[in-house]
Amino acid sequence: MVNSKLTAFLVTIVFFFFFFTVSSTAESSTLIQQIKQQTQEQDKELFVGVNIGTDVSNLLSAKDLVSFLQVQKISHVRLYDVNPGILKALANTNISVIISVPNNQLLAIGSSNTTAASWINRNVVAYYPDTLITHVGVGNEVLTTVPSSAPLLLPAIQSLYSALVAANLHTQIKISTPHAASIVLDTFPPSQAYFNQGFTSVIVPLLRFLSKTGSPLMMNLYPYYVFMENKGVVPLDNSLFKPLTPSKEMVDPNTMLHYTNVLDAMIDAAYVSMKNLNVTDVVVLVTESGWPSKGNSEEPYATIDNADTYNSNLIRHVLDHSGTPLHPEITSSVFIYELFNEDLRSPPVSEANWGLFYSNSTPVYLLHVSGSGTFLANDTTNQTYCIAMDGVDSKSLQAALDWACGPGSANCSEIQPGASCYQPNNLKNHASYAFDSYYQKEGKVPGSCDFKGDAMITTTDPSHGSCVFPGSKKVVRKTRAVVNSTEVSSAAERLKHTTFHTSRITATTVAFCVSLFVPFVIT
Repeated sequence: MVNSKLTAFLVTIVFFFFFFTVSSTAESSTLIQQIKQQTQEQDKELFVGVNIGTDVSNLLSAKDLVSFLQVQKISHVRLYDVNPGILKALANTNISVIISVPNNQLLAIGSSNTTAASWINRNVVAYYPDTLITHVGVGNEVLTTVPSSAPLLLPAIQSLYSALVAANLHTQIKISTPHAASIVLDTFPPSQAYFNQGFTSVIVPLLRFLSKTGSPLMMNLYPYYVFMENKGVVPLDNSLFKPLTPSKEMVDPNTMLHYTNVLDAMIDAAYVSMKNLNVTDVVVLVTESGWPSKGNSEEPYATIDNADTYNSNLIRHVLDHSGTPLHPEITSSVFIYELFNEDLRSPPVSEANWGLFYSNSTPVYLLHVSGSGTFLANDTTNQTYCIAMDGVDSKSLQAALDWACGPGSANCSEIQPGASCYQPNNLKNHASYAFDSYYQKEGKVPGSCDFKGDAMITTTDPSHGSCVFPGSKKVVRKTRAVVNSTEVSSAAERLKHTTFHTSRITATTVAFCVSLFVPFVIT
């Protein structure tokens, strides 16, 4: 009798093992596909974009600007108005764009549905879908910069949304409004954050609208200002995304979550503030974040090194899908402020020095983002050179040349009479060669192409004729192997975890079968 029970058990367990194995394999395959699909969708949606301000002397033409964006692999931009030339040039480029309603137009749009409909027809319908308009930003930091216009904000948003509905574009194009970080109070610890109650009459219905339409909460978040306003309390390393020892991490005492950087804390403070108003399905889109590369005497932390560190680490942080301590499953996309230095901006000095590039498209500094794909091709995976700037004082340039060839230990042999780079025999040419020699010798580290403001970085090879500059590709050929291997490694890592997940399902199934039928054997 025991033998017959054992035989029945073995037959049964083989059947169930086969059944569950096939079933779980099918389910695992489906699950793997879902994971892959979700990852692909996340990869597709997550991005780092740039803001394009136009207070720039000698701004590139719209056509050249868009060509520059394509060269730099920038796929998302935000405009502070509606620039017809830029929108036309963006057509059929696959570059997504946020267009904006300036604050001074809120009164007209918020007071008239007809005006709102005309604005949408003129600035959206006329360009979409050839130009990939993804969002309309209504005003900028209205609640904090022009509080008198606050009552007009929601009516303007609703009128514009109604116009999008009439044009059948409301599912493709989202409407929101960018806010200053100061609308959220007590941002650290994030668990205690809340919206400024003076804005409740606007924030509450706005969040309902964003939830209903699937639109993001747009936030302009600057760890730079948090640091400057809380020096001695907020460490610089936390503001710059620098690696921290556990003892230096900021800890929320209510949740015990560890924060390694200020931006994540600011984002989580926004999520907590929304949750306090019973809104949990609106994501945060960071419409501005950055760090100035130059400031006055009262802004000693506005430096090229800090700007490079912040923006390089910011890009990696976003593209690594890092999430936040409160929401590790959600990574906010970010628009860097900004593409160009807006040299026409009013003081302080830092206001004109937030850009990644000068108006002539040469980089202010070199972002260190190798391994983050091809985004922003001005990083150190590409060839760059240091040359003399146009229009600088000849005495200053001569002094810089003398220093480079003397104390700077640059190799200046090629600019001696009869050598390959002696011609053209002028100060600018000789200084450019000496500057590049020093720059390459120093490993292109930040600050090695400055020479008291007489030099600039360029991605254009200054070699000419038989004169080959020290950093030329003709001398040292580089490939994207490092970046490509990083991308492959990332994919392999994802596949490794997926395979492990399949193994775990199969093991669980076996354990389940055994536990289910062991009592029959014992009996």
